[in-house]
Amino acid sequence: MLNSFKTGHHTDLKNGTGCTVILPPENNVTSASARGAATGSREYALLMPDKKVQAVQALLLTGGSAFGLNAAGGVVRFLEEKGSGYKTPYGVVPIVAGAVIYDLNIGSARVRPGEAEGYAAAKEAAFNNTLQGNVGAGTGATVGKWAGLQRAMKGGLGWAHSRHGGIEVSCCLVVNAVGDVLDATNNILAGAHEGQEFLGQDKSRYMQAFDLPFGNTVIGAILCNARLNKQEAHYLADRAHFALARRIRPSHTSYDGDLLFLSSDCSADEIHSLDLLSIVINETVEQAIENAVLQARELHGVPAAGR
Repeated sequence: MLNSFKTGHHTDLKNGTGCTVILPPENNVTSASARGAATGSREYALLMPDKKVQAVQALLLTGGSAFGLNAAGGVVRFLEEKGSGYKTPYGVVPIVAGAVIYDLNIGSARVRPGEAEGYAAAKEAAFNNTLQGNVGAGTGATVGKWAGLQRAMKGGLGWAHSRHGGIEVSCCLVVNAVGDVLDATNNILAGAHEGQEFLGQDKSRYMQAFDLPFGNTVIGAILCNARLNKQEAHYLADRAHFALARRIRPSHTSYDGDLLFLSSDCSADEIHSLDLLSIVINETVEQAIENAVLQARELHGVPAAGR
């Protein structure tokens, strides 16, 4: 992964939840795009292109649904102790942007990441931390819930890294989908199943299921070295949602919280076209989706593609 970003996790396997903190370098440019209609987030509005702040001090990916946003308080406290934040006349104010998944349906619904867990994840943050699967915010992730949780499979946290010429892209993605996860040839990697059979192969049964309300969230952070302004970072984060739509069926429904952050250290030697950057970013996001389910392991009776 890009060696200018630090990552730390708090993982609670017993209760099926956790959180992940990414610490970008100073002077980053960060934006985000939420395509899900039921997003749980913090500081999302501040990341829009027309808002003043260009950089963040941390990105938080967390389980616990809306409760999990409390973990941001611990990240803020950690950063304040380090003197890291937006400079004001009366002290620094750490900017921590965050997004949540709904994982209350696995493990204990009463235990969610809070300030202590957010602080612990931030304190653990290190360069080149590419742990995957049942870790951090991916601990309680599941996929293929459209046929009921009893037929679901384990999701997780996936990393992927791409390099093209002077472009470097790393992606940290938490895959917690109601839909099935597909490979590059549209075969199901993980999803609703009965025994060895994936139910999504029966299109009539699959379509009937989506007359019912459901929930799903895929969140993640795209990290790159491209020389970008905030408007361009937002544009690329927005286009990266096409990768979710290609590999998760369905995505971006009325009950989804799909949200992607994009943060750049702007260290590239030259300026690259947004179209080329989008291609590299989307390929990286797609690989991270695969890795999230292939690196996941069975937890609380929910089977995994990676066993």
